[in-house]
Amino acid sequence: MTRSFTALALGLLALPALLATPAAAHDEGTWSFAIHGGAGTLSRENMTPEREAEYEAALQTALDAGAAVLREGGTAMDAVEAAILLMEDDPKFNAGRGAVFTWEGANELDAAVMDGRDRTAGAVTGVTATKNPILLARAVMRDGRHVFLSGEGAEEFAREQGIETAEPAWFQTEARREALERMKAEQLSAYDVDHKFGTVGAVALDQAGNLAAGTSTGGMTGKRWGRIGDAPMIGAGTYADNRSCAVSATGAGEYFIRVGVAHEICTRLRLAGNTALAEFDNGLPEGGEIRLTEKLVEGVADAVLAEVEELGGDGGVIVVAPSGAAVFSFNTSGMYRGRATSEGVNEVAIFAEE
Repeated sequence: MTRSFTALALGLLALPALLATPAAAHDEGTWSFAIHGGAGTLSRENMTPEREAEYEAALQTALDAGAAVLREGGTAMDAVEAAILLMEDDPKFNAGRGAVFTWEGANELDAAVMDGRDRTAGAVTGVTATKNPILLARAVMRDGRHVFLSGEGAEEFAREQGIETAEPAWFQTEARREALERMKAEQLSAYDVDHKFGTVGAVALDQAGNLAAGTSTGGMTGKRWGRIGDAPMIGAGTYADNRSCAVSATGAGEYFIRVGVAHEICTRLRLAGNTALAEFDNGLPEGGEIRLTEKLVEGVADAVLAEVEELGGDGGVIVVAPSGAAVFSFNTSGMYRGRATSEGVNEVAIFAEE
């Protein structure tokens, strides 16, 4: 992204006089979908071909599940749920089964969902017995009385809603336990142990023009004192608004919270889409409007992640816009990711150079 574009994108926040009509309407029949399975220090040298193939297959399975929902005319929220459910049940990812261990040796799970139609949202944190936290987050959203539930209260609500529970052994894997033991024995930080953030997420645009986002995670290895990261925080790790975009993040949560990454990206894109600027570098003027092209969406996401990096954090985001643009942005050596669209795009990738 060029410096001139960065300055212009940031400058939109100071140009209220230029605000005009909403961004271009959604094209009927268009759908778009993107997923992630975490970002971090990933290199081919440290991954066997067999392991790489396993991750790619897992990503493709989740991507296909969400894309099938959208292709058949289903809702963005159903597509997000379908993909995340599969990744929560896959021990390769740090969400649901395969979640990292806390300092005390437990698995504490977080999740959030948001519907771009009316900005309803649901989130849970610190749950230990809900098999699929994404289902619980959606139940909180459907109920509507609250947005964010935690700990035992969230578990009680899950039982009242009849959401499936699981014993502690379901979530535990030997690799995650070894990571905690190594962290304690060698006095390492969570970043040194994990090397990547295995949070999972999905964002979708359905054929009706509605957006949705969801994120699920086990947090950080060795987390203490009820630590909560960005994933379940609406506006930090998860956000959706039909006027701008849907975002799911993965990374060093403390920094993503401080920047308000997901909401910040959507706000900048909403202002960009509403700006009647005759010439907007990397944007495509359409009748005095600015269409949220892939290049524009990626530029804004890059600019927000640059702020995260300036504070000392790293990670990545997936973003889908009403135009159908589906982009990734990350400042790490890799991010498990995939995207599919009604235009025929269908791809998964792991490393930055892909």
